[in-house]
Amino acid sequence: MRDHATQTATTGLAEMGTRRFGRVNWLGLMTLAERENRRFLAVWTQTLLAPLITAGLFMVIFSIAIGPRRGDVMGVDFTTFIAPGILMMTVIQNAFANTSSSIVISKVQGNIVDTLMPPLSGGELVLGYLAGGVGRGVFVALAISAGLFAVLGIVPAHPVWALIFVLLGATFMSGVGIVAGIFANKFDQMAAITNFVVTPLAFLSGTFYSVEALPPGLYSITHFNPVFYLIDGVRFGVIGVSDSAPMLGLAVGAGSTLAVSLLAWWMLARGYRLKA
Repeated sequence: MRDHATQTATTGLAEMGTRRFGRVNWLGLMTLAERENRRFLAVWTQTLLAPLITAGLFMVIFSIAIGPRRGDVMGVDFTTFIAPGILMMTVIQNAFANTSSSIVISKVQGNIVDTLMPPLSGGELVLGYLAGGVGRGVFVALAISAGLFAVLGIVPAHPVWALIFVLLGATFMSGVGIVAGIFANKFDQMAAITNFVVTPLAFLSGTFYSVEALPPGLYSITHFNPVFYLIDGVRFGVIGVSDSAPMLGLAVGAGSTLAVSLLAWWMLARGYRLKA
């Protein structure tokens, strides 16, 4: 009897070890993904409605203040030109906020151990957090698309390209949010990263202008910013014009997403700044 119990326990530990380090822990992964999506859905007025209102205010303000005098940009009117940029800017900001806030809140409240203790590998943790960030980004994209495009009467020129870049942008910034959330130990540090890194990346990436209008120095610097290619790719998908080739944007976006995801995996797998 004792030998049978010992063998059963040993087998259970072996299976847990295999589940932890070998086969994918689908139950744990889906549970984490569900938790991360329920987080933002529970406060949808803050996470979904607020970004829609903010995007609408951007459109109204820029259309009234600049639109009549700006003229066409790359062959389309100014309001139509900035719509995809505002869409993508809002998507990446919300994708970043979802993963970064989840990790920082857990660290501040001291319950990050509830995420680290289950038999989830570093890769499974990354995928679970990314699912929440991408989910929020897609919901925001759909809401803004329905609002802006219905008002402006825009029919996406290349909807598949637009969807690809929205998903890629949400995944990239969700990964950045994981890294930032792990690095920050308190809300002040997270606010500094948002204000001095994420917001400039979003605003200075061709959201409200064509990079062709920039001086040579800023023009070159902008092309080292992966967010520029993401915004430019969505603009190509929505209105059919862009400052760079879509395939180049896809390559840069995919490479940047892979790099930041690997960094997030490394940090989570080793408990970097997570374990006391």
